Amino acid sequence: MKKRSCLLLGLIIVLAACQPKQSKKAPVKISPLAEEVKKEFVRTWDAYKKYAWGHDVLLPLSKSYQDWYEESLHISPIDAYSTMKVMGLDEQAKEVENYVIDVINWDKDLFVKTFEVNIRIMGGLLAMYEYTYDPKILLKAEDFGKRMLKAFDSPTGLPYYWVNLKTGETKGTKINLAEAASYMFELGILSYYTGNPVYYQTAKKANMAIWERRSKLNLVADLIDVETGEWLNDHSHICAGADSYYEYLYKSMLLFGDKDSQKMWDVSIEAINKYVAEEDEKSLWYGRVNMHTAERDCIDPHSGRQFASVVTLYDAFFQSILALDGDLRRAEKTQDTWNNLWNKYGLEPMIYDYKDSEPTYPVYDLNPEIIESAYYLFHITGKQKYYDMAEKYWSDIKKYCRTEIAFSSVEDVRTMKKKDYMPTFFFAETFKYLYLTFTKETGEFNLDNYVFNTEAHPFPKKSFEPEKVKKNLGLE
Repeated sequence: MKKRSCLLLGLIIVLAACQPKQSKKAPVKISPLAEEVKKEFVRTWDAYKKYAWGHDVLLPLSKSYQDWYEESLHISPIDAYSTMKVMGLDEQAKEVENYVIDVINWDKDLFVKTFEVNIRIMGGLLAMYEYTYDPKILLKAEDFGKRMLKAFDSPTGLPYYWVNLKTGETKGTKINLAEAASYMFELGILSYYTGNPVYYQTAKKANMAIWERRSKLNLVADLIDVETGEWLNDHSHICAGADSYYEYLYKSMLLFGDKDSQKMWDVSIEAINKYVAEEDEKSLWYGRVNMHTAERDCIDPHSGRQFASVVTLYDAFFQSILALDGDLRRAEKTQDTWNNLWNKYGLEPMIYDYKDSEPTYPVYDLNPEIIESAYYLFHITGKQKYYDMAEKYWSDIKKYCRTEIAFSSVEDVRTMKKKDYMPTFFFAETFKYLYLTFTKETGEFNLDNYVFNTEAHPFPKKSFEPEKVKKNLGLE
């Protein structure tokens, strides 16, 4: 018996030796710049945990915290999560997952801004579910989605500005274009995961309500009444207050294959490039025009001044969409235009009049948009200049915004005086786009395989099966 056991053991050893060796996956080496961004993310996250845990926002100068509303909505952890996963910070990410499951409850008697919580909380929770497929996280997301739906209970189907998470009560009838129709992406993903088309169809109804009110020039304005459906001004632009409306027309087409979304995008971008773009030999700006006449010299009734040449740093996202759409000439020229503005001050002013060459609101809030576009253009064109741009932006952010514990906004780009605030999108977007640019996509993440929401929460295209999309989103 002993001899037989020895023979059997010998046979097992021989067979094992004959098996092909499993090669261990070598860790991906990333650049020193990517490592630095990751290290700074961890440093900043540790500061949030130390000084602001359980609250929405870290105040980096006073080493304190601030909540958006009377109670915390835990926005920073939810926003930061997908960046943790992209950076491979699984320990920190697991802590956030447990926090969401064990601590967070949406039954709060709070009026919240429908648009803002959609892109941050809904987008962040859905990305968390995509990474984990934990049904408890999906339940949190769907619970939040059901509460959000109450905001769309208006005569036009457009959402009210505010919705109470506990009572479903709504208020705020005047909303901008982005607040009116930037929901198809997140609510479409929620429909896909839950199999309930009501979320996507509700969001799409809002988009169609806007589309039906376009002018003969195929332009839409930036302020509307959700109860009457009347435009409250005639300003047409792609700036803050309109930006994500156009972004989601394209991305809903890209992720879901919605033909209505494609038509709205195709017609809109043609009109924008025809009427809104203002180009000369050196620059390409997307300013503001009258939606009915395309005239630029329009008087803003709220300020009594011309609004045609006023842009916001949020607009610098637009070249990323142009690049995705294959319009590299305009994308690259617009990026150069914004890059020149960054270099003029060392950071971008929040609002800038490109004809007067003066900032009208000189704050820099650690915004990611120009960095986002540099990342897209570096990925799509492979040109070193876009990597170099991102390196310059990171250098300037460190120089002017880095604090003892984290990073701060800047009150005035002309003086670089710091402001005691760090927006949650610095975790979600700015860090992420810098990191992905500096890795040169040497790891598992490749932009071709993902679509980001406007808060930079990533969703892999392969997760969305076309036939299941049609069924679950009600596109059949």
